[in-house]
Amino acid sequence: MINLDKFPQLSLAHLPTPFEAWPKLGAELGLSNLYAKRDDCTGFAGGGNKSRKLEFLIGEAVAQGADTLLTVGATQSNHCRQSVAAARKAGLDPHIVLVHQVPIEEPSYCNGGNVLLDHLLDATIYGVDTPGKAPEFIAQLLGEMKEAGRKVCFMPPGGSTPIGCLGYVNCAMEIKAQAEAMDVALDHVVLANSSAGTHAGLLAGFAALGLSTKVHGINVYNSDAAKTEEETQQLTNQTLELIGHSGAEFSVDVHGDYLGDGYGIPTAGCLEALQMVAQTEAVFLDPVYTGKAMAGLIAMAKAGSFGEGESVTFLHTGGFPGLLAYSDVLEFG
Repeated sequence: MINLDKFPQLSLAHLPTPFEAWPKLGAELGLSNLYAKRDDCTGFAGGGNKSRKLEFLIGEAVAQGADTLLTVGATQSNHCRQSVAAARKAGLDPHIVLVHQVPIEEPSYCNGGNVLLDHLLDATIYGVDTPGKAPEFIAQLLGEMKEAGRKVCFMPPGGSTPIGCLGYVNCAMEIKAQAEAMDVALDHVVLANSSAGTHAGLLAGFAALGLSTKVHGINVYNSDAAKTEEETQQLTNQTLELIGHSGAEFSVDVHGDYLGDGYGIPTAGCLEALQMVAQTEAVFLDPVYTGKAMAGLIAMAKAGSFGEGESVTFLHTGGFPGLLAYSDVLEFG
């Protein structure tokens, strides 16, 4: 039994999101039981996985009397876009620091996609030209805001805190109920792992529910996948402690072979995945997170990593606005 009622929550996402079969893609990959958990359909402000996290993060911020939100992400951050929208919904003043960490200079990337939506939401936007400068800049900004009498909620990248992870503890319960209703075994789940929060929350939820589902995180951010694995382990333990299930058994699995040249830089496998999913299931992935996660799933299927007849569920974490920001970058033959 998992009880999340004691945690303040702001209703944002359209839940439950669909849990659906992907038979055409499954046939292409030799997977007889391929499913998708469609968290691109959370609905709020363009959809995506951050809606679930923000329900708890913004809920806590409001409960603590915050009047200002400050968070940080890359130029095309899905997290920043949804955080700004959630702040607007809750009556907080949104401020975001966008870090230029992806070596793309095309207009669609610098001004379109999530950036366009950030401006439409009237966020106060600060630009930092390298990741290394971000911590000092944020510290200075926080100091100035507090001196001005603001009550600031600072949210780390991706909203990946134990409180944010509660959104995916809740998702684990949702997936379990949907799979049972469809008589689907939960053998494997594949998802993108960037700041570890979605992976950790899902792991904590499954562990607390007593499920042995194997959760495969595809590293899309850190060049050191072992560090991502360590962060996921730590955050899962913290989340289990928060929900009163310390000691529940789980195993962290992070795959580091699909990052390519770096965060936000599309790979050949990613482009193949974008096309394959669009042309079989008419679903759009993005080139930063879900495209690389699906490239990992495709490679695992081709390598025989999933047992005969086992179910495989792809967690689609959204990112459609980010796909549009790559219109000057992506080329499909």
